[in-house]
Amino acid sequence: MNIIGISGLENSMAFKRRQWPGLDEREYRMSQGHDAAAALIADGILVAAAAEERFNRKKHSGDFPRRAIEYCLTEAGMELDDVGEIAHAFDYAPFAAAYSIDPIGAACYREVYSKEALLKSVDRHLPGFPPARVRSVNHHLSHAASAYFTSGWEDCLVVVIDGMGEVHSASVYRAGAGRLERVHQISAANSIGILYSLITFHLGFDFNADEYKIMGLAPYGDPERFRPFFEQTVLLSEDGSIQIPILKLNRTREERENHLRTREYLERHLVPARDPEAEITDVHRDVAAALQACLDRTMLHLCGYFGRKTGLKRLALAGGVALNCTANGRLLSSGLFDEIYVQPAAGDDGAALGAALYRAANLGTVRNERIPAPFYGPEHSAAEIDAALARFADRIDVVRFATLDDVCREAAQMIAAGKVLAWYRGRMEFGPRALGHRSILADPGHPEMRDRINAMVKMREAFRPFAPAVTLEQVHQWFEVAPMTELPYMIMTVDVRRPYRAELPAITHVNGSARVQTVSRRDNADFHSLLTALGQTTGREMTLNTSFNVKGQPIVNTPDEAVETFLGTGIDFLFLENILVRRRQTIGRA
Repeated sequence: MNIIGISGLENSMAFKRRQWPGLDEREYRMSQGHDAAAALIADGILVAAAAEERFNRKKHSGDFPRRAIEYCLTEAGMELDDVGEIAHAFDYAPFAAAYSIDPIGAACYREVYSKEALLKSVDRHLPGFPPARVRSVNHHLSHAASAYFTSGWEDCLVVVIDGMGEVHSASVYRAGAGRLERVHQISAANSIGILYSLITFHLGFDFNADEYKIMGLAPYGDPERFRPFFEQTVLLSEDGSIQIPILKLNRTREERENHLRTREYLERHLVPARDPEAEITDVHRDVAAALQACLDRTMLHLCGYFGRKTGLKRLALAGGVALNCTANGRLLSSGLFDEIYVQPAAGDDGAALGAALYRAANLGTVRNERIPAPFYGPEHSAAEIDAALARFADRIDVVRFATLDDVCREAAQMIAAGKVLAWYRGRMEFGPRALGHRSILADPGHPEMRDRINAMVKMREAFRPFAPAVTLEQVHQWFEVAPMTELPYMIMTVDVRRPYRAELPAITHVNGSARVQTVSRRDNADFHSLLTALGQTTGREMTLNTSFNVKGQPIVNTPDEAVETFLGTGIDFLFLENILVRRRQTIGRA
């Protein structure tokens, strides 16, 4: 059977705007159902997957993923009539009574969370699709399925941890023989994900969007300064669970909706809230460091306890908190598990994949295979690329290369010379990380490269680090991992070997870590060829690799977006497949 999984709640923010007009714009992100996506499973195999933001160009969009669905069907050569089921990665029906206790809650359930609201969205965007073939799947079960059924393991511990699903913030499963048995859950009233997001907001960043910035800021601070606060705030229970009393301070509907009492508590007992435009000071860095240390301890506590309890030595992770590369790195180095797998689209876009996989597993058709580098998004034809180049012909010059090897040699020489390149090839990545198909690349050994890209290209905060991409064959040479350690998703931090930290300033964070992506010839052949060419040119089969976008925008999708973004930034050159794009030089211009 062909099954399309979807995520997102398209009415969520609109409902909140109607009910609570006049809020700070950032407060509207304190809502459910962002990161809408679609994924197509055909006879148990993942064929295509993409987030709606890549099509509508609204970052973290929760809109119904109509264009993502259209892409999946086109990629597979299918029509909507060929789809046996649509599986949605939320199921609020068991919790309907909890929403009926006040009028706003009842209206929210009816307009945003209910099966009826989902069916209205499906009918509006996909008219004629039979309502009986629309299924709802529990949110954490969707995340768990996304991790288990792409792990390639017969049995493992699965831990899902995020802000919240329907009413829970963490769920633990024993996975085996194609089944997921839930062994523990933690309610949203004790959500480490919500706490992390609230402090992200308190420090002047965006809730449900900028948590990774706190992860990047944390190494600049001293975690000891606020460690007592977080040890009193997040209580680790003997049964492997956690308690966060300050999240229970909110009593009324409005207090719960916007976490008002918890935010007041942070104002009084932690530090004053930072205005988004204000300077980031040592106190903010120290709070970020202590918060990250708290999350690390919590993840080790939760996963370690249930690993010991179940005796399972392999761990699969999903949920938005599983995108925290630092916590994942702590788990990896802890020795608690023999192997750790983090589903590369661990956030709510990946829940769409999980909903489809769960339904496929119920039908007995899923194939549990380790997901390769997740290139499941759109690929654009030579004709589409030529059309884009023609539209910008008055501003660019192009050079066409005969082979990939020629492209890689030219690109390697440019990177070695200190140039910043945009690299656009093949199918787009599924998930938040650019893994070599929609990337910005540069020399990791250039001492000023990080500041240059942050300021002139990415237009983002100077404290944020960049990641290295390195061949699988050389990863152990530069980083503190065993030979041939596979880290293909850029989702864990490891330490840079001490002798090379000064040699790799553009990708070594202030604490000596790096968010490594390993690149194999098997799963990412074109990018591997580029890194091999870099090794022949520089002696390092490695590049700085960051996503091809600017601050506030999704990663580029189409060739037009690639050229437009290139021209609007300080990127030196763009490679569109085997075509080099340069800015047209004018008379009198250097």
